[in-house]
Amino acid sequence: MSSKPRQPVQAAATTFRIIETLHELNGAGVSELADELEMPKSTVHDHLQTLNEAEYLVKRDGGYHVGARFLELGGFARSQMKLYQIATPEIEKLAEETGEHANLMIEEHGKGIFLNKAKGRDAVNLDTHIGKRVHLHTTALGKAILSKRSEAFVDEIIDRHGLPRVTEKTLTDADELKSQLAEIRERGYAIDDEERVAGMRCVAAPICDSDETPLGAISVSGPTNRFNDETFRTEIPKTVLSTANVIEVNMTYS
Repeated sequence: MSSKPRQPVQAAATTFRIIETLHELNGAGVSELADELEMPKSTVHDHLQTLNEAEYLVKRDGGYHVGARFLELGGFARSQMKLYQIATPEIEKLAEETGEHANLMIEEHGKGIFLNKAKGRDAVNLDTHIGKRVHLHTTALGKAILSKRSEAFVDEIIDRHGLPRVTEKTLTDADELKSQLAEIRERGYAIDDEERVAGMRCVAAPICDSDETPLGAISVSGPTNRFNDETFRTEIPKTVLSTANVIEVNMTYS
């Protein structure tokens, strides 16, 4: 992760704060946004107008919303990633074989980003969508990625983002996290037992290059009633590890 700029451009930082807050609020008017950000209405209004004229925001229902132009940028960035291109057909096969959610995640700036997902015939509805950013410690995917990184890297992420609780079962102790990461390195896969979404379990495996540097991770997630102990601890891990191996081989020789 890169260090902060010595002289950050305040106007640019304000613009991105506004965009991110609009996203979190699912749209807002000038007054609501100014109150949320504790900024003058005139400043917020000027930024909103500029973003609207540049077609990055849209105005509807009396407020401003993040526009679809961001989809163009994100879609292009994703399409250029070799991991996305190679893993996508395998993710789709994984969803079809298990009948559940199959996911592909990468790490950027210490957060996990859902790069792709496929939904099997029995998959339940979840809040995950392509591009969604989550704390790495809350997901099997994130822990799979962290298991392949140095302790210094893990410490840096904890210092930067903390270990916030998302559900009652979220892992929030740094030492316990590091202990789990050691276990993941030993067995080759990570698990998430209702740690980000109550009622859901997940099994993930890292995808690495020839130097064992993590490129991302894949997973299968399903409800606890279907992911019983045998399925959760034996069947799904074998399937996920096999798929990860196929992706790694294809990444190496494509």
